[in-house]
Amino acid sequence: MKKNNLFFLLVISLGLVFTSCEKDDEVLANNLNSKEKDERSEVGEIEVEQFVYKGMNDIYLYKANMPSLDNDYFADDYDRDVFLSEFGSPEILFEELTYDQDRFSFITDDYNKLEKSFKGLNSSTAGMGFGLGAITGTNNVFGFLQYIIPGTSADEAGLERGTVFTEVNGVKMTVDNYSDLLNEGSLTINTGSIRDGNIVMTEETVSLTSGEYTENPVHTAKTLDIDGKKVGYLMYNSFTADFDDELNAAFGDFKANGVSELVLDLRYNGGGSVESAVDLASMITGQFEGQVFMTEQWNEAYQEQLENQNAENLINRFNSRIRTNETINSLNLSRVIVLTTNSTASASELVINGLEPYIEVVQIGEKTTGKFQASVTLYDSSNFRKEGANENHTYAMQPLVFKSANANGKTDYVNGLTPDISLSEDLNNLGTIGEKSEPMLQAAINFLTGKSQATKSQAAKKAEANFHTIGESGMNNPVFQRMYIEELP
Repeated sequence: MKKNNLFFLLVISLGLVFTSCEKDDEVLANNLNSKEKDERSEVGEIEVEQFVYKGMNDIYLYKANMPSLDNDYFADDYDRDVFLSEFGSPEILFEELTYDQDRFSFITDDYNKLEKSFKGLNSSTAGMGFGLGAITGTNNVFGFLQYIIPGTSADEAGLERGTVFTEVNGVKMTVDNYSDLLNEGSLTINTGSIRDGNIVMTEETVSLTSGEYTENPVHTAKTLDIDGKKVGYLMYNSFTADFDDELNAAFGDFKANGVSELVLDLRYNGGGSVESAVDLASMITGQFEGQVFMTEQWNEAYQEQLENQNAENLINRFNSRIRTNETINSLNLSRVIVLTTNSTASASELVINGLEPYIEVVQIGEKTTGKFQASVTLYDSSNFRKEGANENHTYAMQPLVFKSANANGKTDYVNGLTPDISLSEDLNNLGTIGEKSEPMLQAAINFLTGKSQATKSQAAKKAEANFHTIGESGMNNPVFQRMYIEELP
């Protein structure tokens, strides 16, 4: 009887042990399944990240420099998606996939705003084009007006080039707060000027409203009479596609006025449309129609694909019509004088570099930015075009997709284009845009007339010692210093 009881108890004990083990295994299995389900759930919520990776893997200019963009980097799509799910946002992923020497590719969560920027629409700075300077040895920042956009709040307030401001809405600008202050909808600024290398403020303030406006990049176009010669002067501030007809009209006036020399002022032009740049070069010349202005160099796979389709796809030639099919007003010049600063970038540099194999290009001013690559807008669709874009979000990317080379193969000017005549703007004396006495234009006139260039004043040297530039208006604009094509080939 006791033996039977012991046997019975042993059976029960073993049963409990086995049952307990089975439950532990079941719990473990459920936990593992739950973890895998969670992981797969996370992977299923990365449609923007998938778009980012797909676009960069396909078309990014510097794909070969990024191992994670290699076609064989992941074992399969699921392995790739697990990788993508590890990033906290599409922006963080985009930064991870961007070559560390790439200063210009970007991503946006609102392509509607980006598209407005391409059309020249702006809603900040109240119509002031300004530079930003820091006062040496302090954290204080000041703005200095470089130009005023007609028809804006700044224009209506009577602000002029050369005006200085140090406060916004009663708050002194510093390196820590100036960006936030300048982004406020309504601005009240104090006013002053720079005299003998020092900032001198008045008691006056000006109230401004930052409403949405469209900037015509053809800021000033006029014909000057210089020693019996007709000299065209053009300040062109952006290669904005929607204003190609205004640009062409300006050259029509130059042509009608018998202009034989041109001063092209690109000192505040950060770039824009490649097609507009080709058109501008064709307006300056005209005698090189059909010849190579610029060639495109894409990543290896895209380059091969485009060459196999049609090698002509990679060539931009001097042409005779703008995008509206209007005939280009060409001046047939053999020389152009270009005014530049450190803010002169991308499509502006493209014009200078593209013209150099054909005509004399005299560059006056400062070394340019050094941007020779172009980008394109990628949308989340099967072919990266806007048609059929994913309606669940408004993300878009603007990655660099090709670098430009002129007819002689010159490209990779990372450090910018060096001027023939070095000259920096004098904050004590910015002058009036388009007037012969304006220092940068005066330097161009001196070159044309064979006069010696003015020497730097003591006040200018003092200003250079007291201040240094840290930025400019528009630098937070999505298309700042960008060169782009409107569509994928």
